[in-house]
Amino acid sequence: MTEIDAKTDALVPAWLTLPDVAEKLDIPVTRARQLVKEGQLIAVRRGEERTLQVPADFIGAGRIVKGLVGTITLLKDDGFSDEEMLEWLFTEDESLPGTPAQALRENRGTEVKRRAQALAV
Repeated sequence: MTEIDAKTDALVPAWLTLPDVAEKLDIPVTRARQLVKEGQLIAVRRGEERTLQVPADFIGAGRIVKGLVGTITLLKDDGFSDEEMLEWLFTEDESLPGTPAQALRENRGTEVKRRAQALAV
């Protein structure tokens, strides 16, 4: 859990607090915190109150977006920090098209994971 710079913060279109994540996933807030601790979600401190927040694009249809956890694992294995992962996931890639986060939401996770693996080479 880190704080992010304004540039990375601006890349993410919408954020959810951990209570919001818990509500959308229909789980206790303590479980949402555990998902962050386990590396299944990326949360950063932001806003005036420095609350932990997760990109809204990571949650869809009552669950974590398919392919996100595996992509986070690959990026961590490549040595990416939380901020670098967010920057990569939310930066436009014309060849996708869109951002890797958008591609995951559109069930194009295989291509996103392939690109994440290629970063290690």
